[in-house]
Amino acid sequence: MNKAELISAIATKTKMSKSQIENYLDATLIIIQKTVSMGEEVKIVGFGSFSKILRKSKTGRNPKTGQTVNVPKTTVPRFKPGKDFKDLVKK
Repeated sequence: MNKAELISAIATKTKMSKSQIENYLDATLIIIQKTVSMGEEVKIVGFGSFSKILRKSKTGRNPKTGQTVNVPKTTVPRFKPGKDFKDLVKK
């Protein structure tokens, strides 16, 4: 499912216009991204949580040449699904 399909599904379920749903979805995603980028966690009970984690530096290997390279530490977003979401996927 892509973004347009998600918007259509929500619009059908809520009987709201697609443009309203798109605005709400865009605002939601922007707020989640800004909050996580500031180092705060966004928790949606039953769905999951979004957070920012630091990956340690490590030694990697260039697959083309086989030469070892240093992969620097970096900060990445993380999503951890909630219990209800995990249980639904298990079924």
